[in-house]
Amino acid sequence: MARLNYADLSQGGAAALARRIVAERGSVLHLYQMLLHSPPVAEGWLGYLTAIRQKSGLDGAVRELVIMRIAHLNRAPYEAGQHAPIALREGLRQDQLDALALPQAPAGVFDGRQSAVLAYADAMTRSVQVPDAVFEAVRGYFDDTGLVELTATIAAYNMVSRFLEALRVHSDDAR
Repeated sequence: MARLNYADLSQGGAAALARRIVAERGSVLHLYQMLLHSPPVAEGWLGYLTAIRQKSGLDGAVRELVIMRIAHLNRAPYEAGQHAPIALREGLRQDQLDALALPQAPAGVFDGRQSAVLAYADAMTRSVQVPDAVFEAVRGYFDDTGLVELTATIAAYNMVSRFLEALRVHSDDAR
């Protein structure tokens, strides 16, 4: 159960933004129901995550690979549950999703590019600082724009999981 009640979506600035979220995304997920306690924060969050998920050039499989890994590393089941179906639609396999929950992936599950991306996500998530060797490995697969978008995606979804877990936002909560 969440540590705070979810925001009243019928009041003030929350109502207008909730209508916009429904128009853009179909529904107001628990994450946004919590964020809407502060409409300015919710609006900024929405803009940032929309840029990450829908406007960046990063391919969907890589994006979802790092989101799912971060969700498991940060023990954020809501994030993992929301993104597992998206990850499968973007081309990840079920055995890959299963491996992302393990401390170390079995050999042969991920290709070289995916392994470099996962090492980068792991370093950013676990220790914040990224060793030069890990950065150089991932740099071999991305141009500067791709590296910025990958880094921003990893940073953004660490933010998401930390918000969700600090406030104990989970998918089985009553709205």
